[in-house]
Amino acid sequence: MADTAAIQTFTEENPQFTLYSHDTGPNGFKVAELLSELGLTYKTVFLDFGNGPNGMKTPFFENLNPNGRIPAIVDHANGDFVLWESIAIILYILKKYDTEYKFWAKSIEDQALIEQWMLYQATGQGPYLGQAMWFTHYHPEKVQSAMTRYTDETRRVLGIVEKQLSREGSNGWIVLGRITAADISFLHWWCLAFRIGIEIETEFPVVHAWMEKLKAREGVAKGMTGAQFPKGEVEIKGLN
Repeated sequence: MADTAAIQTFTEENPQFTLYSHDTGPNGFKVAELLSELGLTYKTVFLDFGNGPNGMKTPFFENLNPNGRIPAIVDHANGDFVLWESIAIILYILKKYDTEYKFWAKSIEDQALIEQWMLYQATGQGPYLGQAMWFTHYHPEKVQSAMTRYTDETRRVLGIVEKQLSREGSNGWIVLGRITAADISFLHWWCLAFRIGIEIETEFPVVHAWMEKLKAREGVAKGMTGAQFPKGEVEIKGLN
């Protein structure tokens, strides 16, 4: 059972969680969207890349996350418990606070199915799309073979999700025929696919409809607050 009494002592002005994120980084918004959907209060601290005063590579943040990457959370209702890596954070929130199984599940089997898709997102979708954006916008040399490979792999993953959402009994969701944390995990990365020349609306219409359905949810929309979606070549502070 969740620590209900502890949760109820927190407000928007005195939030339960501190979430460290980046305004263009999808992984932090995955966490924010889930927290918002569950009605858990949090404050987002947007960091920069690099070792500047507000950077991820500073002693302060590396004390929270030795990998120096976002996201990381501090749960002030649980003794200032610190956790990093987006999937680990999401699973912690689900197991500790989603007591009504809105985005989680009761049975070990159903939990495993949700985890299966969350891990596919973390090991497939995220790395391919992330590398595609790197070689398209930030790598100092143009490496067309790398751009092509990672863009093609991103399209392949999109095709798999398109089929999964279209299967009989899916009800337009990734797993269990209802919204779960797996859907939240995939959403924000796909919102950046346009940056590598993929037009989801025309190429993957089922995925597009699913995205629009998710983005229309009040909690997801709140969780996206502060998100930036750069167009074209941009310089991200502290990246180099």
